[in-house]
Amino acid sequence: MPELPEVETTVSGLRSVLEGELIVHAEPRRADLRWPIPPDLRQRLTGARIETLGRRAKYGLIYTDRQDVMIFHLGMSGRWRVDPVEIEKHDHFILETASGRVVALNDHRRFGSLDITDSDKLDAYRFFATMGPEPLSDAFDASVLQKALHGRKAPIKAMLLNQNIVAGLGNIYVCEALHMAGIDPISPASSISKPRLSRLVVAIKEVLTAAIAAGGSTLRDFAAPDGALGYFAKDWRVYGRAGEPCGCGATILRRVDSGRSTFYCPKCQR
Repeated sequence: MPELPEVETTVSGLRSVLEGELIVHAEPRRADLRWPIPPDLRQRLTGARIETLGRRAKYGLIYTDRQDVMIFHLGMSGRWRVDPVEIEKHDHFILETASGRVVALNDHRRFGSLDITDSDKLDAYRFFATMGPEPLSDAFDASVLQKALHGRKAPIKAMLLNQNIVAGLGNIYVCEALHMAGIDPISPASSISKPRLSRLVVAIKEVLTAAIAAGGSTLRDFAAPDGALGYFAKDWRVYGRAGEPCGCGATILRRVDSGRSTFYCPKCQR
């Protein structure tokens, strides 16, 4: 599933195509993806001008001059295609602008979503209301993380994947950040000292920033709107590298926790 850097890459690509554009055609080509598509989506978008694009956690945001925000999630296999030569079977939503640009949301597994809400109600949106701070924002620091983890005995990895603790982190980048910070993924969250949490916060920000700069990771289905794949995967420290040597010389291990693969170094991470 595309994680925060992949969504940020997608939004950046769409911004260069859509920002400031007038929407002349908005066409949901089916009634639902993972959830029903709002029946008034076409009406609210057609004739609106796109003011800017943004991201919240793993969701992309398209703001219009009607004080609406279209919210999209790429699910497992979703991607936006820019100026496609032809519309394909799995292009489930089409957006066309007055300048002739076309973007199509392609999602053959249909685990993605499309929604729309008033911009002044965005913080109260059903998936955002209890969401934690953005990991790349100034609102996310060791003090905030320590407070959120107080009394939590669950493993630190599980807590970092909890969107109510911090928004947008996924399995790949949590594995990478925990390795960079030297923290065992199964350490009880509340047992980690503030100095170690400070190193963890720095690692999270550094890993995400590097992944965004590289255009995300080359996942099985992910591609940016221009069709380019991300290249951060070549810099993975532990993820997907079970049986290979860590930089310290020990062997990277893989464990399954709650259905997710955890990659870690038994020597570096304590």
